[in-house]
Amino acid sequence: MLMEAFTDGRRMAARSAASVRHYVPGGCENGGGIGRLVGYITETAKETGTKHFVTDTRGVCWSKLTSPLRLLGAILTMARDRIVAPDRIHHIHIAGRGSTSRKLILTAAARLMGCCHILHLHDYDYAGDFAQRSPRQQRLIRRMFQNADCVVALGQRDRATLTTLLGVDERRTVVAHNCVPDPGAHDIRGGQTPLIVFLGRLSERKGVTELLSALSHPVMKELQWRAVLAGDGPVEDYRRQAEAMALSGLVEMPGWLDAAEARALCARADILVLPSHAEGLAMAVLEGLSHGLAVVTTRVGAHDEVITDGETGIFVPVGDQDALAAALAKLVSDPEICIRLSVQGRAHYLNHFSMRAYMRSLESLYETVSAKPQAMVGAR
Repeated sequence: MLMEAFTDGRRMAARSAASVRHYVPGGCENGGGIGRLVGYITETAKETGTKHFVTDTRGVCWSKLTSPLRLLGAILTMARDRIVAPDRIHHIHIAGRGSTSRKLILTAAARLMGCCHILHLHDYDYAGDFAQRSPRQQRLIRRMFQNADCVVALGQRDRATLTTLLGVDERRTVVAHNCVPDPGAHDIRGGQTPLIVFLGRLSERKGVTELLSALSHPVMKELQWRAVLAGDGPVEDYRRQAEAMALSGLVEMPGWLDAAEARALCARADILVLPSHAEGLAMAVLEGLSHGLAVVTTRVGAHDEVITDGETGIFVPVGDQDALAAALAKLVSDPEICIRLSVQGRAHYLNHFSMRAYMRSLESLYETVSAKPQAMVGAR
């Protein structure tokens, strides 16, 4: 895991943060990859002594009726914290589209109340989202990021977006790759039919159409394997596509799995595949490494900061169903390659992406940010 040193241009004596509140669209249960990461953080934090709280800024899904009330509730919670817990750090998780619109309001409230706040950018293409906004919105977004006490990016691509496109001082940015808990050693399943798993929303952006085409490719038809594509989205549509490709007996689509169900699935799998068109840093890739699965994915977002092609995983070109079929067929037909990637990927996870190391870096960041004096001001 890469967590770069964060300074504000002067060295200050750091003091421990009293507590942290996370603002997550959908909360831990319904916040997708962001919610899952924050859930891992809050669970691990129970061992550190720092208290972590989670506030939903959107609701289970966006609604004209309930989402504004959720956001208002989040602002009122922040105001209460400013009175009863003035040292609390407000860790605001942000993506593009509606998430940015909500966070423009929430961060304005944080500035008005003088709250110490961090922005944590999670998005598959924030630069593209930013480019589609009006000049006025772009000015507001730049101001939002520039006025945060610190901005966290998932990888170097997103850090470059922050510093070049949004004008954030490089010294106020941190790169923190996502992490996942250690599920324990993975048992090599010798002699059994290989199980291929996909974890994530079933969508075009995640490459599910190419994945189904690859699984129905002639090179895969000759081999013995099974696949489980787990995630929400238009599941019925993809089930019909699989049936039309004569994959119904080979591919299962159970819908969304919670964290425990996803761990159970990975525990009996051999290969994790995620042929995404765009990502920040997919939690599914890290889940695959942690479970000791052979990972097949695309070189998008921060994936090439996490995976070394041929050593800890396999990269395939975005949208290339033939290359994807060839990579999966290679792993299914050659157990030795699959085992080698499994062992090396698991070791890579333990060395760089453990929750313990992530939490140490996060605590250090909180201490540094909390050392900065806060004042009740309308803007900085």
